[in-house]
Amino acid sequence: MALTASVVCALDVSATSGTLCDPVGELRDLLVDAARAVAGGGELPREPTLERPPDRELGDFASNAALLLAPVVRSAPRTVAPKLAAELAERLGARVESIDVAGPGFLNLRLGDAWFKQSLGAVIAAGESFGRPRAVLPERVLVEFVSANPTGPLTVASGRHAAYGDALCRLLQFAGHAVEREYYVNDAGSQVERFARSLAARARGEEPPEDGYHGAYVSVLAHQIPGAAELPLDELAQRGVEAMLDSVRATLDRFGVQMDRFFSERSLHERGAIESVLARLAERGHTYEREGALWLRTTAFGDDKDRVLRRSSGEYTYFAADIAYHADKLERLARAEEPGGARAIDVLGADHHGYVARMRAAWQALGGDPDRLELVIMQLVHLVEGGERAQMSKRAGTVVTLDELIDDIGVDAARWFLLSRSHDTTLELDLDLARREAQENPVYYVQYAHARIASILERAGEGREQAVRSCDLAASREHLAPAARELLLTLFALPVEVGEAVERRAPHRLTAYLLDLARAFSAFYRDCRVLGASEEGGDEDFRLAVCIAVRDALARGLGLLGISAPSRM
Repeated sequence: MALTASVVCALDVSATSGTLCDPVGELRDLLVDAARAVAGGGELPREPTLERPPDRELGDFASNAALLLAPVVRSAPRTVAPKLAAELAERLGARVESIDVAGPGFLNLRLGDAWFKQSLGAVIAAGESFGRPRAVLPERVLVEFVSANPTGPLTVASGRHAAYGDALCRLLQFAGHAVEREYYVNDAGSQVERFARSLAARARGEEPPEDGYHGAYVSVLAHQIPGAAELPLDELAQRGVEAMLDSVRATLDRFGVQMDRFFSERSLHERGAIESVLARLAERGHTYEREGALWLRTTAFGDDKDRVLRRSSGEYTYFAADIAYHADKLERLARAEEPGGARAIDVLGADHHGYVARMRAAWQALGGDPDRLELVIMQLVHLVEGGERAQMSKRAGTVVTLDELIDDIGVDAARWFLLSRSHDTTLELDLDLARREAQENPVYYVQYAHARIASILERAGEGREQAVRSCDLAASREHLAPAARELLLTLFALPVEVGEAVERRAPHRLTAYLLDLARAFSAFYRDCRVLGASEEGGDEDFRLAVCIAVRDALARGLGLLGISAPSRM
């Protein structure tokens, strides 16, 4: 996507300055406090909901708190609901207009302008910390993602892994965790040998073996390696892998992904790590021999069958190397000093469903806490152009690379569309839509909202933003229009959305949220004049404060997804 002017750098996702601010969470706290008062100090069995009702005429929020409270106080929900409403109204004072009881005992809250103004002031005061979810114990989190075989360029599927893993890391960092990004390099095994044979064949001017790699990149690389036709296969494999890793690093860098570590599988073999970890497992009684092969008792930890670690030929399985790798992870994580401890998150491909149970079993056999290993399975990506799917295969050479996708639609659009659906659903990326510089394109629409606000603030005059930030917004005379209320309610949900995205490992939630926020701003801008608001009885400073808070939230959300926030388009 072409931008006609400079791009604002994404806000620092690791910033810790400012006061945490969560208007919706604070409202829920008041609700829980009121419920405790009605219950005489008793606790609700779980946290009550506080959600936007589908019918906005019912109010700003609806809650099931009275239904949860009823069994605690041994009373019918319709009986306890008015008492709870009265307690909550007392705590909110002028910040609430009405609390109605509906249906079997739901509470419908309509908040007053005072609540919106006070909350907006808190958002402005919070600065770059607004959006950070509520305090959790900081953890050390090791996130392994992409980890594509170093036998070819990164594909669009790898791009989905990269976009997801990096956005997840950004979210975890923003939430206060210490994060390490890691790429596991599968530079040992049969696929590397096939890659080397393919390079050798191309260097001799021959076709690669049938089970080799046939892409044009193999021929190009073969002619870039001096003497490739005569090199021993081991050396050719090493040089080929190094060249492909250079390509991978360059592509990831272009995509805005910076790995902290590239961990070599080959290094595990060279330093005897596999033998060492198998000896440890044997000492613990977790292995046995049968028919000349070495097996791990994964069924003891919930797997459906035991798994081979060393074949009767003496060759180690991929699983054995993976166990050694995770043993190394455990050792590193054991040194974590964060108060919440440490965990590992593996982001895996769609073909790894059968891997989950065995890896969890191995982790436990190594002494790892099963709750401290998360295995995220990504689903496939299909490129759609002109209503038809493109067919992709790395070995056949028909693959669409991540670089080609970036060349076509740009980094921002690529990241947005690759993150636009839950990782556990197949994604169809509409290239025609992604190329379009129009409001039908969601990333363009969100970025345009940010650029429009930047333009408003520029026209407001130099120094005006700082002056607005210093205003007492709670004292504003502004009477909030429905579009302003809707926009602010959407804005105030940012900490909740970020918290859900972190907890559920679901960065795609932010794409939906940002689109909602941009749409709500569009309606506000249509209905509420900003510059010159006083001419229609409004408060220009207040409306500019709304613009500032929304602009910052858009930039923060885009930054968490690794997407730029342009000031002009």
